[in-house]
Amino acid sequence: MSDAVQPTAAEVRAAAEAVKTALDRHLAAVERRSGEDDPAVYEAFNELAAAAEVYDELLYDRYDEVTPFEIPGAEDAPPYTGPEEPNALSVLIRRDYAVVEPQRLLAQAQRVEAADEGLGTEASGTVHGALEVLFGEFEPDEIASRHKEFGLEEGDSTLWVTAADEPAEPGEWLETPFEQVDVERVVCRFDVSAVFDDEDDLDDADGPDVEGEDLEPLDVDRR
Repeated sequence: MSDAVQPTAAEVRAAAEAVKTALDRHLAAVERRSGEDDPAVYEAFNELAAAAEVYDELLYDRYDEVTPFEIPGAEDAPPYTGPEEPNALSVLIRRDYAVVEPQRLLAQAQRVEAADEGLGTEASGTVHGALEVLFGEFEPDEIASRHKEFGLEEGDSTLWVTAADEPAEPGEWLETPFEQVDVERVVCRFDVSAVFDDEDDLDDADGPDVEGEDLEPLDVDRR
């Protein structure tokens, strides 16, 4: 890193002081906790983690040194604060794909158009048009199971089950379906990612195979 973008020694010192302050606040929150899932403890924990991450980055950028802190990742979940007996639930799904064989994708869309006289013949001439045709014809689960036939390559995917007190009103969230997710109401989630395969490969390189739970998909139970 060039000197022009390196943090100053004063900035590193300020980040260290922020860690000390966050550490004191975390201890105080723990000492005053009102229960196992006290939100004040969770908030103090996050503040401490954020301060430690900033300090770790600045220390490395300035002095090429690291800390022994393990910064929590995205898999660390806040405590569940939803209803004990949910009256409704929402299932949120995201699947990523790479278009690796556009010609195969276009050919599949053209077959759909040829079989359906009500469709035009222009949509399948472009990749985005072919995607519209295929996702309009097939259910997302079928595309997931047949993605190679459509010239797609799977990326990361995740499924979240969230609890609610009451079902949403018809049409209430259709314009912004993913903007009001309360992570503290996630009952469970299931993640699939190539990064888990990479972790398995590293484990295999360190020693013999050990029987255990398969990391794909990863089941992160929030309860």
